[in-house]
Amino acid sequence: MKTTLLIALSLLLAALSHTARADDTIERGRYLSVAADCVACHTSPRQGKPYAGGYAIASPLGQIWASNITPSRTHGIGNYSEADFAKAVREGVRKDGAHLYPAMPYTAYAKLSDADIHALYVYFMQGVAPVDEEAHRTELPFPFSVRTSMAAWNLLFLDKKTFTPDPGKDAQWNRGAYLVEALAHCSSCHSPRGLMMQEVGGKAFAGGSLGDWYAPNITSDKISGIGGWTDDELARYLKTGRVAGKAQAGGGMAEAVSNSLSKLQDQDIAAIVAYMRTVPAVADKAATRAAFAWGDAARSPGEQPVRGTDAPLASGGVLYSGLCASCHGSRGEGSKDGDYPSLVHNTTVGMTRPQNLIATIIGGVDREVNGVHTVMPHFSAGSYVQALSDADIAAVATYVRTRFGPGDQVTEAQVALTRAGGEKPLLATLGRLWLPILILVVMVMAGLFLLVRRTWKQRKQHKALA
Repeated sequence: MKTTLLIALSLLLAALSHTARADDTIERGRYLSVAADCVACHTSPRQGKPYAGGYAIASPLGQIWASNITPSRTHGIGNYSEADFAKAVREGVRKDGAHLYPAMPYTAYAKLSDADIHALYVYFMQGVAPVDEEAHRTELPFPFSVRTSMAAWNLLFLDKKTFTPDPGKDAQWNRGAYLVEALAHCSSCHSPRGLMMQEVGGKAFAGGSLGDWYAPNITSDKISGIGGWTDDELARYLKTGRVAGKAQAGGGMAEAVSNSLSKLQDQDIAAIVAYMRTVPAVADKAATRAAFAWGDAARSPGEQPVRGTDAPLASGGVLYSGLCASCHGSRGEGSKDGDYPSLVHNTTVGMTRPQNLIATIIGGVDREVNGVHTVMPHFSAGSYVQALSDADIAAVATYVRTRFGPGDQVTEAQVALTRAGGEKPLLATLGRLWLPILILVVMVMAGLFLLVRRTWKQRKQHKALA
């Protein structure tokens, strides 16, 4: 009887231990998914079900829709083995053999350890509710719709080596390197892209265009990058998306802060900062001072007198007075509590390019951190404040850049380009020209064929006469 009781107790303890280990693995996988910001892309922003897809990622080649990655056996990844899951995450190849586009940052996830892949797999299979709904399918224009072309792209640009700690660095630095290079995939946004949309070697973290937004230089350069930020400021920005006298997160960075970075443990944020401090500096020749160093509210002449004057209603000063000054102040000083940010010492205003300032006016700002919801209204179609034309936005952006930033002119063409999704890379332009190029090639080949045939006939006739 006593032996039987001991056996039963041992089995119970073993079962409880196994359950505890499984729960630990699920929780670890959940944390890793947060660090990798999976929910941002795989959840529709319009009250979508977690990980059920439905989010459109704007790429220069067209909209790429994130897939359903819940454990649904009909519409998700419920039939994936761990090896299938690893191949999709690390190599961008689905269970059915179809290739994913690198909007899914598998070039960074390729560095993930086997242990983390396992934890992520367990989490998605056991910790996520299945959603039996089909996500919107990606339909890029030809030739980008040919997914098999990604096999050649992977051969050229995918490094399948997992992360290897540097023995010459401490544990904090290596943890930061792993987070930045692999899980958080920071270089996917903050690095320039080449002709084939690959990250340009030697310029990692030097800044890159993300359609209408621009992910700034985050190398250690003191003028072009983050070298002028303190460790505390960098940590605060990653955790909150806001640092007075420096920057406020908008666009994709606001999403990253809201869904991922703000939820990371403090020691992981500190590790990211420690690693980023050592990223080789890359200077932007156009930058004469740090983006946050422009402007001086104390010396600003303040709001220009526009009421009762003949100033055009569409002038930058009038638009700023009517739409911006009530929040950002007549001198661009912002509110005392910082809820409405200052426009002086503001990286969005002071960047060498006005792209993010334009994108902010067009699209607004929306981020939520620890229950604090920060919103700036947009001024495009459907605005509850006022919709502005390209000319209006160019005027008010010029006013802001002149009074609080580098002082350059913002043009209607720049606004129109940003509103249309930003500058398109050469690859996208060539892709749209595939049909006329193909027709031209066919015509040239046909012409050459006829020329060769005619020459051959003439020679044949010449020999017959001889």
